[in-house]
Amino acid sequence: MERIGTHEAKTRLSELLAKVRKGQEFLITNRGEPVAKLLPASKPDQSQIRLAIKEIREIQSRNRLDGLKIRDMIDEGRRA
Repeated sequence: MERIGTHEAKTRLSELLAKVRKGQEFLITNRGEPVAKLLPASKPDQSQIRLAIKEIREIQSRNRLDGLKIRDMIDEGRRA
Protein backbone atom coordinates (compact mmCIF):
# COMPACT_ATOMS: atom_id res chain seq x y z
CA MET A 1 0.00 0.00 0.00
CA GLU A 2 1.51 3.28 -1.09
CA ARG A 3 1.77 6.09 1.47
CA ILE A 4 0.81 9.59 0.32
CA GLY A 5 0.60 12.89 2.18
CA THR A 6 -2.68 14.79 2.55
CA HIS A 7 -1.52 17.72 0.40
CA GLU A 8 -0.39 15.46 -2.43
CA ALA A 9 -3.59 13.40 -2.14
CA LYS A 10 -5.64 16.57 -2.46
CA THR A 11 -3.78 17.84 -5.50
CA ARG A 12 -3.75 14.44 -7.26
CA LEU A 13 -7.18 13.14 -6.21
CA SER A 14 -8.49 12.45 -9.73
CA GLU A 15 -5.34 10.54 -10.63
CA LEU A 16 -5.46 8.57 -7.37
CA LEU A 17 -9.12 7.65 -7.89
CA ALA A 18 -8.32 6.32 -11.37
CA LYS A 19 -5.63 4.10 -9.83
CA VAL A 20 -7.99 2.98 -7.06
CA ARG A 21 -10.53 1.91 -9.69
CA LYS A 22 -7.83 -0.41 -11.01
CA GLY A 23 -7.31 -1.91 -7.55
CA GLN A 24 -4.46 0.12 -6.10
CA GLU A 25 -4.71 1.23 -2.44
CA PHE A 26 -3.23 4.27 -0.72
CA LEU A 27 -2.55 5.16 2.90
CA ILE A 28 -3.05 8.90 3.38
CA THR A 29 -0.85 10.46 6.03
CA ASN A 30 -0.67 13.80 7.79
CA ARG A 31 2.85 14.68 8.95
CA GLY A 32 3.77 11.01 8.65
CA GLU A 33 0.83 9.76 10.75
CA PRO A 34 -1.74 7.52 8.99
CA VAL A 35 -5.17 9.18 8.85
CA ALA A 36 -7.11 7.36 6.12
CA LYS A 37 -7.07 4.60 3.55
CA LEU A 38 -8.13 5.13 -0.05
CA LEU A 39 -9.25 1.81 -1.50
CA PRO A 40 -11.82 0.45 -3.95
CA ALA A 41 -15.40 0.46 -2.72
CA SER A 42 -16.81 -3.02 -2.33
CA LYS A 43 -19.84 -4.00 -4.33
CA PRO A 44 -22.95 -4.92 -2.34
CA ASP A 45 -23.47 -8.64 -1.74
CA GLN A 46 -26.56 -9.44 -3.81
CA SER A 47 -27.35 -12.57 -1.80
CA GLN A 48 -27.51 -10.49 1.40
CA ILE A 49 -29.82 -7.99 -0.30
CA ARG A 50 -32.14 -10.78 -1.51
CA LEU A 51 -32.20 -12.31 1.99
CA ALA A 52 -33.11 -8.95 3.57
CA ILE A 53 -35.96 -8.45 1.07
CA LYS A 54 -37.26 -11.97 1.77
CA GLU A 55 -37.21 -11.34 5.54
CA ILE A 56 -39.04 -8.02 5.15
CA ARG A 57 -41.74 -9.69 3.04
CA GLU A 58 -42.16 -12.46 5.65
CA ILE A 59 -42.57 -9.88 8.40
CA GLN A 60 -45.12 -7.99 6.29
CA SER A 61 -47.13 -11.15 5.66
CA ARG A 62 -47.31 -11.90 9.40
CA ASN A 63 -48.27 -8.35 10.35
CA ARG A 64 -51.22 -7.44 8.17
CA LEU A 65 -53.67 -4.76 9.24
CA ASP A 66 -56.55 -6.45 7.36
CA GLY A 67 -58.73 -3.53 6.39
CA LEU A 68 -57.58 -1.09 9.04
CA LYS A 69 -56.75 2.35 7.77
CA ILE A 70 -54.17 4.68 9.25
CA ARG A 71 -56.78 7.41 9.65
CA ASP A 72 -59.02 5.05 11.66
CA MET A 73 -56.14 4.18 13.99
CA ILE A 74 -55.28 7.86 14.49
CA ASP A 75 -58.90 8.70 15.27
CA GLU A 76 -59.13 5.75 17.69
CA GLY A 77 -56.01 6.93 19.50
CA ARG A 78 -57.44 10.42 19.88
CA ARG A 79 -60.65 9.08 21.44
CA ALA A 80 -58.78 6.97 23.99
